[in-house]
Amino acid sequence: MATKLKPLRFVRSVLNSFMAESGLEPRLLGPHFRITDAAEGRVDFELDIVKDHTNRLKILHGGTIASLVDLGGSLAVASQGLFATGVSTDLNVSYLGSGGKVGDKITGTAVCDRMGKTLAYTTVSFWDQQRNLVARGSHTKFVALARSGSEPFVPPEGALIVEDDGPLPKP
Repeated sequence: MATKLKPLRFVRSVLNSFMAESGLEPRLLGPHFRITDAAEGRVDFELDIVKDHTNRLKILHGGTIASLVDLGGSLAVASQGLFATGVSTDLNVSYLGSGGKVGDKITGTAVCDRMGKTLAYTTVSFWDQQRNLVARGSHTKFVALARSGSEPFVPPEGALIVEDDGPLPKP
């Protein structure tokens, strides 16, 4: 029988799956993105801003934030115990500040506000190094198929499990 994991270890394992299997996240975020904490329903993360994350004004690109809303919403769903995190049905972002430039760090918190039988509703907030709110987003996910047949916080057979406090392995 598979082992039930604590939320932080489980969510980091889901992130590892994104980094190994997805086309976007490893290329856009790679080793610059880290989960710093997770509890049931909440994930805290940070991103070291590098040139690939910026626009021609040399500040954090809105597309990077939108991608982080997408990933953050998925990780918030994972923090409810789902390894498969469903598919997006809606994503919204409000930009409130520049977010930073190369060399800065942006932090974020993703929350699963409600998990229904078919849809999950998440919010993601972002702060700059001075703790100014710079963006917030919402992400709705269709999770009906993701919920079927899985036990909460138990990764599927063959999933690479990461340590609670160690760095993510490279895919």
